[in-house]
Amino acid sequence: QLVESGGGLVQAGGSLRLSCAASGRTFSRYPMGWFRQAPGKEREFVATISWNAAITYYADSVKGRFAISRNNAQNTVYLQMDSLKPEDTAVYYCAAIATAYGRTSQRPGEYDYWGQGTQVTVSS
Repeated sequence: QLVESGGGLVQAGGSLRLSCAASGRTFSRYPMGWFRQAPGKEREFVATISWNAAITYYADSVKGRFAISRNNAQNTVYLQMDSLKPEDTAVYYCAAIATAYGRTSQRPGEYDYWGQGTQVTVSS
């Protein structure tokens, strides 16, 4: 089970930190990712991190502004979002690839577990 938190309403230029708490499985061994979906749009990749945090990838639209990290001892993945823009408004989802020590991915179809999502709204 994955549970996101930390979303909310913020002004442009502000920051938010999303958390994704995992339970019930050995998520500390899984690659994890963050995706987002805006109204009327397809779900899109935001960031991904390997099981040991050695590898991270970001969508071009968030590179330099967002940072993904994880704390395996607490089974939690984070997404630090700075310099937020109105176009970052979306529901944000965390997800896991259920392959121990597996490769990261930018494709939603390769993820096996999803959280329920948390709303992020950036006002101009």
